[in-house]
Amino acid sequence: MSDKTREFDCAAMLDRCARGDQDALHALYREEGARMLGVVFRITRERGMAEDIVHDAFINIWQRASTFDPQRGSARTWIFSIARHLALNAIRRREREVVGDVEAPVSDDQDAPSAPATDLFDWQTGQRMDECLKELEAERRNCVLHAYVDGLSHAEIAAQTGAPLGTVKAWIKRSLVRLRECMA
Repeated sequence: MSDKTREFDCAAMLDRCARGDQDALHALYREEGARMLGVVFRITRERGMAEDIVHDAFINIWQRASTFDPQRGSARTWIFSIARHLALNAIRRREREVVGDVEAPVSDDQDAPSAPATDLFDWQTGQRMDECLKELEAERRNCVLHAYVDGLSHAEIAAQTGAPLGTVKAWIKRSLVRLRECMA
């Protein structure tokens, strides 16, 4: 069996990280780092910023691995949520800097997190999202995950799934509507 055909076990890697196994963190990075960079880049639209955020996300994953609870959601959702929250916080911080006085100096503590690390991931939202995703048909759920977790374009998803581009776009659009309704 090749490495590509076996399923990567994010939860097992997080458990190993929680026990101080640095090789597990490296394995997580090798498996998910590129996809995470794609997701974060889609949020920030700045490669350098995205790379910094992914770095910070893996530091957070390492430091907080023991807080992961598989009963509350999937490991993959958990690690991508950490990165997404860091990216959104960076965007908010950047927007505040742009809206504020442009001539004002930026203090050295601007990069400090604005909330405790425990606020980085809202467990209830993550768990609810997992439940809502499970309600979608498998092919539609996969399209949403390819778009928002793997960072693929609609055309790339169509090529990967073999579905027509228009169908992929419609599936994602309708699935997002259903997810919004489910999360409300």
